[in-house]
Amino acid sequence: MTDHQSGKGLSFAKRIYLPRIIGTGIGLFCIMPSVAPLNLPLWAWALLLLNALAWPHAAYKLATRSASPYKAEQRNLLFDGLMAGFWTGAMHFNPLPGVTLLSMTAMNNVAAGGKSLFLRGLLAQVAGMLLAATLLGPGLQLQATQLQIYACLPMLTLYPMAVGWVCYRLAIKLADHKKRLGALSRTDSLTGLLNHGAWKDLLQLRFQACKQQQAPAVLALIDIDHFKRINDTYGHVVGDWVLRQLSADLKQTLGENDLAGRYGGDEFCVILPHDSEAPASQTLERLRQRVGDYRNPRLPDLRISLSIGLASFHAGLEDPEDWLEAADRALYAAKRHGRNRVNAASGDAAGKLRLAYPE
Repeated sequence: MTDHQSGKGLSFAKRIYLPRIIGTGIGLFCIMPSVAPLNLPLWAWALLLLNALAWPHAAYKLATRSASPYKAEQRNLLFDGLMAGFWTGAMHFNPLPGVTLLSMTAMNNVAAGGKSLFLRGLLAQVAGMLLAATLLGPGLQLQATQLQIYACLPMLTLYPMAVGWVCYRLAIKLADHKKRLGALSRTDSLTGLLNHGAWKDLLQLRFQACKQQQAPAVLALIDIDHFKRINDTYGHVVGDWVLRQLSADLKQTLGENDLAGRYGGDEFCVILPHDSEAPASQTLERLRQRVGDYRNPRLPDLRISLSIGLASFHAGLEDPEDWLEAADRALYAAKRHGRNRVNAASGDAAGKLRLAYPE
């Protein structure tokens, strides 16, 4: 069994530990009024106490110390079924406590292993009944006293509540895992920003919102100047550090509603909703200066600069790709003009570019 599977088995054993303690404990009070009039031998009473009070802890130890905790816990559940059948037979098949024990253990098997464990559990229950009839003698008691009825009430109420609580906690945990997996599928593992696909989805949504509401927004593409030279000179470890540093600067510089992602390689992308060109240019100029001013004491010769292309949303854009292309043209114009600058594309039909904050 792999470490991952072993971990799941341990988690399973821990989840079932408390419900088993509760189930065997209240099961003791369910069984005692039914077997008390039957003059059971002392060894049967000792077995009942061990099953009720010691078995949950022994089962937990067996599972957690096993090389295959999940399989060990399934064997424990089959033993639960065996003992439920045994005590049903020992009670001479008294219907209410017997059906209560058998149904609760069957419920555990269905929840833990589906149809396969349920069927194996039924066989274990039948084996337990036969064992009780062999060791204690056969009998049939079809009348339940009022005390026996009341003794079954805790098993019929408290134990399903305990199992329901475990299922609820498991559902919450699974929902949290699903949420985390969803976030991971949308996140770039190196920078922690949105990945290419997730950012393109948001671009589509933002474009439609701007189209419907005629709301302003600015799209920016950011490129690290001469990033290949940084990798070639200092190595990919430093290159990765530069990418993480830029992502951290983006998070600190951008507003709460601004959407940043890693577009690919050394290129980043930002949507600044509800911003016009002027404040967006100022925000990204602050980012450019912040990155340009950064110095690493361990790498005194390392310099980082950014080329940034901006494109404001306007009614003439037909789709998000047009908007992205406008920002891309602005970015490459910034590179042609010497890099390390913010370049904004005008929103007129001609698509002319003008330089913002040239050095």
